[in-house]
Amino acid sequence: MSAPAITVFIVDDDPAVRDSLTLMIEQEDIAVEAFESAETFLAACRTECRGCAIIDIRMPGMDGMQLQEALSERGILLPIIFLTGHGDIPMSVRAIKAGAVDFLTKPVTREKLMECVRAAIQAGERMFAQHAINQEAMSHLATLTEREREVMALAVTGRPNKEIARRLGISHRTVEIHKSNIMHKTGAANLLDLARIAQKGGVSQ
Repeated sequence: MSAPAITVFIVDDDPAVRDSLTLMIEQEDIAVEAFESAETFLAACRTECRGCAIIDIRMPGMDGMQLQEALSERGILLPIIFLTGHGDIPMSVRAIKAGAVDFLTKPVTREKLMECVRAAIQAGERMFAQHAINQEAMSHLATLTEREREVMALAVTGRPNKEIARRLGISHRTVEIHKSNIMHKTGAANLLDLARIAQKGGVSQ
Protein backbone atom coordinates (compact mmCIF):
# COMPACT_ATOMS: atom_id res chain seq x y z
CA MET A 1 0.00 0.00 0.00
CA SER A 2 1.41 3.35 -1.04
CA ALA A 3 1.97 6.14 1.48
CA PRO A 4 -0.65 8.90 1.62
CA ALA A 5 0.13 11.93 -0.54
CA ILE A 6 1.78 14.94 1.05
CA THR A 7 -1.04 17.38 1.70
CA VAL A 8 -1.34 20.80 3.30
CA PHE A 9 -4.50 20.96 5.41
CA ILE A 10 -5.94 24.47 5.88
CA VAL A 11 -8.31 25.03 8.79
CA ASP A 12 -9.84 28.53 8.85
CA ASP A 13 -13.40 29.82 9.21
CA ASP A 14 -12.75 32.67 6.74
CA PRO A 15 -13.44 31.47 3.17
CA ALA A 16 -11.33 34.28 1.66
CA VAL A 17 -8.30 33.13 3.70
CA ARG A 18 -8.89 29.50 2.74
CA ASP A 19 -9.14 30.39 -0.96
CA SER A 20 -6.04 32.62 -0.88
CA LEU A 21 -3.85 30.06 0.91
CA THR A 22 -5.13 27.23 -1.27
CA LEU A 23 -4.27 29.12 -4.45
CA MET A 24 -0.75 29.99 -3.30
CA ILE A 25 0.06 26.44 -2.23
CA GLU A 26 -1.52 24.69 -5.23
CA GLN A 27 0.56 26.90 -7.53
CA GLU A 28 3.58 25.12 -6.02
CA ASP A 29 2.11 21.74 -7.06
CA ILE A 30 1.33 20.71 -3.48
CA ALA A 31 -2.02 19.10 -2.67
CA VAL A 32 -4.35 21.12 -0.44
CA GLU A 33 -7.47 20.28 1.54
CA ALA A 34 -9.36 23.14 3.20
CA PHE A 35 -11.76 22.99 6.14
CA GLU A 36 -14.04 25.66 7.60
CA SER A 37 -13.77 24.42 11.19
CA ALA A 38 -11.63 22.37 13.55
CA GLU A 39 -14.50 19.92 13.96
CA THR A 40 -14.79 19.12 10.24
CA PHE A 41 -11.02 18.70 9.99
CA LEU A 42 -10.91 16.31 12.95
CA ALA A 43 -13.68 14.23 11.38
CA ALA A 44 -11.65 13.85 8.18
CA CYS A 45 -8.10 13.59 9.53
CA ARG A 46 -6.50 10.18 10.06
CA THR A 47 -3.29 9.08 11.79
CA GLU A 48 -1.74 8.29 8.40
CA CYS A 49 -2.20 11.85 7.11
CA ARG A 50 1.08 13.28 5.80
CA GLY A 51 2.17 16.88 5.22
CA CYS A 52 1.27 19.73 7.57
CA ALA A 53 -1.68 21.76 8.82
CA ILE A 54 -2.19 25.52 8.72
CA ILE A 55 -4.63 26.32 11.50
CA ASP A 56 -6.28 29.59 12.47
CA ILE A 57 -5.78 30.35 16.16
CA ARG A 58 -9.22 31.92 16.67
CA MET A 59 -12.24 30.08 15.29
CA PRO A 60 -15.85 29.62 16.41
CA GLY A 61 -16.33 26.40 18.36
CA MET A 62 -13.04 24.55 18.84
CA ASP A 63 -10.15 27.01 18.48
CA GLY A 64 -6.73 26.32 17.04
CA MET A 65 -5.03 25.41 20.30
CA GLN A 66 -7.83 23.01 21.26
CA LEU A 67 -7.45 21.41 17.83
CA GLN A 68 -3.69 21.09 18.40
CA GLU A 69 -4.39 19.26 21.66
CA ALA A 70 -6.97 16.98 20.02
CA LEU A 71 -4.57 16.02 17.22
CA SER A 72 -1.88 15.22 19.77
CA GLU A 73 -4.26 13.05 21.80
CA ARG A 74 -5.14 11.08 18.65
CA GLY A 75 -1.49 10.51 17.77
CA ILE A 76 -1.77 12.43 14.48
CA LEU A 77 1.76 13.42 13.46
CA LEU A 78 1.02 16.59 11.51
CA PRO A 79 3.29 19.59 12.08
CA ILE A 80 1.14 22.64 12.77
CA ILE A 81 1.62 26.17 11.45
CA PHE A 82 -0.67 28.58 13.25
CA LEU A 83 -2.26 31.46 11.40
CA THR A 84 -2.75 34.43 13.68
CA GLY A 85 -3.93 38.02 13.91
CA HIS A 86 -1.56 40.65 15.29
CA GLY A 87 -3.13 40.44 18.76
CA ASP A 88 -2.59 36.69 19.00
CA ILE A 89 1.21 36.63 19.24
CA PRO A 90 1.40 35.64 22.95
CA MET A 91 -1.06 32.83 22.25
CA SER A 92 1.04 31.70 19.30
CA VAL A 93 4.15 31.58 21.44
CA ARG A 94 2.32 29.27 23.85
CA ALA A 95 1.22 27.16 20.90
CA ILE A 96 4.80 26.75 19.71
CA LYS A 97 5.83 25.68 23.20
CA ALA A 98 3.09 23.04 22.92
CA GLY A 99 4.64 21.70 19.71
CA ALA A 100 3.61 23.91 16.78
CA VAL A 101 6.41 24.41 14.26
CA ASP A 102 5.69 28.05 13.35
CA PHE A 103 3.10 30.76 13.18
CA LEU A 104 2.18 33.18 10.44
CA THR A 105 0.65 36.62 10.89
CA LYS A 106 -2.25 37.57 8.62
CA PRO A 107 -1.92 38.62 5.85
CA VAL A 108 0.96 36.37 4.85
CA THR A 109 3.18 36.73 1.79
CA ARG A 110 3.52 33.83 -0.61
CA GLU A 111 7.28 33.66 0.03
CA LYS A 112 6.85 33.41 3.79
CA LEU A 113 3.99 30.94 3.48
CA MET A 114 5.91 28.54 1.26
CA GLU A 115 9.05 28.82 3.37
CA CYS A 116 7.05 27.72 6.43
CA VAL A 117 5.11 25.04 4.55
CA ARG A 118 8.23 23.38 3.11
CA ALA A 119 9.96 23.41 6.50
CA ALA A 120 6.87 21.93 8.15
CA ILE A 121 6.56 19.16 5.53
CA GLN A 122 10.21 18.22 6.07
CA ALA A 123 9.64 18.18 9.84
CA GLY A 124 6.63 15.95 9.32
CA GLU A 125 8.59 13.45 7.24
CA ARG A 126 11.26 13.28 9.95
CA MET A 127 8.53 12.67 12.54
CA PHE A 128 7.04 9.86 10.45
CA ALA A 129 10.43 8.23 9.92
CA GLN A 130 11.20 8.34 13.63
CA HIS A 131 7.76 7.02 14.49
CA ALA A 132 8.27 4.09 12.09
CA ILE A 133 11.59 3.27 13.77
CA ASN A 134 9.97 3.39 17.21
CA GLN A 135 7.06 1.22 16.10
CA GLU A 136 9.44 -1.35 14.62
CA ALA A 137 11.38 -1.45 17.88
CA MET A 138 8.20 -1.90 19.88
CA SER A 139 7.06 -4.77 17.65
CA HIS A 140 10.40 -6.53 18.12
CA LEU A 141 10.33 -6.08 21.89
CA ALA A 142 6.75 -7.35 22.12
CA THR A 143 8.01 -10.85 21.25
CA LEU A 144 10.35 -11.02 24.26
CA THR A 145 9.51 -12.86 27.47
CA GLU A 146 9.64 -11.01 30.77
CA ARG A 147 12.95 -12.70 31.64
CA GLU A 148 14.42 -11.80 28.25
CA ARG A 149 13.46 -8.17 28.81
CA GLU A 150 15.23 -8.25 32.19
CA VAL A 151 18.37 -9.73 30.63
CA MET A 152 18.29 -7.19 27.80
CA ALA A 153 17.87 -4.22 30.16
CA LEU A 154 21.05 -5.30 31.97
CA ALA A 155 22.97 -6.35 28.86
CA VAL A 156 22.58 -3.00 27.07
CA THR A 157 24.20 -1.22 30.03
CA GLY A 158 27.36 -3.22 29.36
CA ARG A 159 27.11 -5.61 32.31
CA PRO A 160 28.94 -8.93 31.74
CA ASN A 161 27.04 -12.21 31.64
CA LYS A 162 28.32 -13.29 35.07
CA GLU A 163 26.97 -10.15 36.71
CA ILE A 164 23.63 -10.49 34.89
CA ALA A 165 23.41 -14.10 36.08
CA ARG A 166 24.17 -13.10 39.66
CA ARG A 167 21.67 -10.24 39.69
CA LEU A 168 18.86 -12.34 38.24
CA GLY A 169 19.69 -15.52 40.15
CA ILE A 170 20.18 -17.64 37.03
CA SER A 171 23.12 -19.50 35.53
CA HIS A 172 25.74 -18.00 33.23
CA ARG A 173 24.66 -20.45 30.53
CA THR A 174 21.02 -19.39 30.86
CA VAL A 175 22.03 -15.76 30.35
CA GLU A 176 23.83 -16.73 27.14
CA ILE A 177 20.75 -18.57 25.87
CA HIS A 178 18.51 -15.60 26.69
CA LYS A 179 20.88 -13.19 24.94
CA SER A 180 20.97 -15.38 21.85
CA ASN A 181 17.15 -15.48 21.79
CA ILE A 182 16.98 -11.71 22.29
CA MET A 183 19.34 -11.00 19.38
CA HIS A 184 17.36 -13.34 17.15
CA LYS A 185 13.92 -11.97 18.07
CA THR A 186 14.89 -8.30 17.80
CA GLY A 187 17.04 -8.70 14.71
CA ALA A 188 19.85 -6.78 16.43
CA ALA A 189 23.24 -7.17 14.75
CA ASN A 190 25.23 -6.41 17.90
CA LEU A 191 24.95 -5.01 21.42
CA LEU A 192 25.00 -1.42 20.18
CA ASP A 193 22.14 -2.13 17.81
CA LEU A 194 20.27 -3.85 20.65
CA ALA A 195 20.78 -0.80 22.87
CA ARG A 196 19.23 1.40 20.17
CA ILE A 197 16.19 -0.89 19.91
CA ALA A 198 15.85 -0.97 23.70
CA GLN A 199 15.96 2.81 23.89
CA LYS A 200 13.35 3.25 21.17
CA GLY A 201 11.14 0.66 22.83
CA GLY A 202 11.47 2.18 26.28
CA VAL A 203 13.31 -0.74 27.90
CA SER A 204 15.88 0.37 30.45
CA GLN A 205 17.29 -0.68 33.79
